[in-house]
Amino acid sequence: QVQLVESGGGLVQAGGSLRLSCAASGRTLSRYAMGWFRQAPGKERDFVAAITWTGGTTHYEDSVKGRFTISRDSAGNTVYLQMNSLKPQDAAVYYCAASYGVLTTAPGAYDSWGQGTRVTVSS
Repeated sequence: QVQLVESGGGLVQAGGSLRLSCAASGRTLSRYAMGWFRQAPGKERDFVAAITWTGGTTHYEDSVKGRFTISRDSAGNTVYLQMNSLKPQDAAVYYCAASYGVLTTAPGAYDSWGQGTRVTVSS
């Protein structure tokens, strides 16, 4: 498994921006597709965005298309989620996750998870 640590969450006003980071430790993220998920209180953990290990393909949940951008650094060991035009409904704990070789939206396909970082959006 890969050890993942998220950072960058916080409180932002509606319409504002945040950039989440997910750093790997212990081993490289080479060959791992990476995903971001979010979980609001009382709700299931939902897919937000994913990126292949090469960075060449990305996939987004419909409600964040055009507002969020997933990317990874050239070394492949840090993944980012740039979140713009934030809405109160985006508030949740955001988790990054690693899936060996497969880009997928299914949480069960990811075998390593970070501890989460909380995003709060005030209206």
